[in-house]
Amino acid sequence: MNHNLTHLHPYPFAKMVTLLANSTPAHSYSEIKLGIGEPKHEPPAFVLDVLHENLDKISHYPTTNGLFELRQTIAHWLEKRFFLHHVDANTQVLPAMGTREAIFSVVQAVINHKKIDIESHSLSGSDQPPTVVMPNPFYQIYEGAALLAQAAPYFVPCTSDDDFKGNYRAVPKDVWMRTQLLFVCSPNNPTGSVMTMDDWEHLIRLSDQYGFIIASDECYSELYFDKAPIGLLQACAALGRNDFHNCLVFHSLSKRSNLPGLRSGFVAGDAKILQAYLQYRTYQGCAMPIPHQLASIAAWQDEKHVAHNRQLYQEKFALWMSELGELLELRMPDAGFYFWIKVPDQFDGDDEVFVKALYEQANIHALAGRYLSREVNGHNPGQGYVRIALVASVEESREAISRIRQLLGT
Repeated sequence: MNHNLTHLHPYPFAKMVTLLANSTPAHSYSEIKLGIGEPKHEPPAFVLDVLHENLDKISHYPTTNGLFELRQTIAHWLEKRFFLHHVDANTQVLPAMGTREAIFSVVQAVINHKKIDIESHSLSGSDQPPTVVMPNPFYQIYEGAALLAQAAPYFVPCTSDDDFKGNYRAVPKDVWMRTQLLFVCSPNNPTGSVMTMDDWEHLIRLSDQYGFIIASDECYSELYFDKAPIGLLQACAALGRNDFHNCLVFHSLSKRSNLPGLRSGFVAGDAKILQAYLQYRTYQGCAMPIPHQLASIAAWQDEKHVAHNRQLYQEKFALWMSELGELLELRMPDAGFYFWIKVPDQFDGDDEVFVKALYEQANIHALAGRYLSREVNGHNPGQGYVRIALVASVEESREAISRIRQLLGT
């Protein structure tokens, strides 16, 4: 077995199962799941219709780079959404079976640990592992992909001191010199913070200076409140970098269109990177089924259902802020569907204690913040926080708020 598998941490939800193994939920209440970021709004019916109408195409092998019509639709969506002059559907876009597999496989494709000399059957290169920089807390795939690519994760804490975005300016020069890949999540999971143009420009300049790739996870980009978040490719275009040099973005229909089970996303950006990555993917074997591709085209071409989706989340966030804003330290996110909540003092600031109380006394599932983070220099930036996903219905949200008020003694 790959010895690097032993370095993988249990997934956060597995840790939650262990934490609650000896707990009994409040049976007088029905279960409300706010721990997993799985959208619960109705998927668009017209997308499901397209899927159903094309089930006969399941008998055909899909190509790795997908239908041109899908790539073209994605290119047009990127151009319109992020004010881009031109995106080449043939060289700058690749469909993916959801962004999880794309994020993971990109790391395997781009990390250069040692070179293989085919003729001598020997390895050459530095014995020091390459570095993958990532925010902390973070989407766990970043770390797992880095470890399995024999790279060393470097964690940038996202705290209230930097608006929960991560202070990349504090990363030492010697770390940047070893860095081959930087992960950015904007809007951030779990904190909901977004990158500004100044933030993007700083990272792009660092990429130019040290030669690393920027991988921007933008899966929550369409769940905003007032202003649409700036994406990495948008920042590139504003700087006149229309080749998107060393920049990749990841997008998905899971959150935007409430289609997590469709497993449909894409990676776009630097054509030189994507050319090699496409070759990697032909061996990996992750090609999106044709019915899924045709359904995806319909989803990317429509914005009405996305606007309605945003409206539902806006209603729920407003409800939580109005009803619990004075009882919990609620911080309105810039985008996304998560609250990153500081644990109330009555639970001694302990996120594990708080989520156990929510489960045992209110039958509400939440996620302990420490499970999304790693301890660095004796500090875990997720400890003392709880992530709550506002994925349940408005009615369930009202019920959850009522139970939490009782839990807090009001």
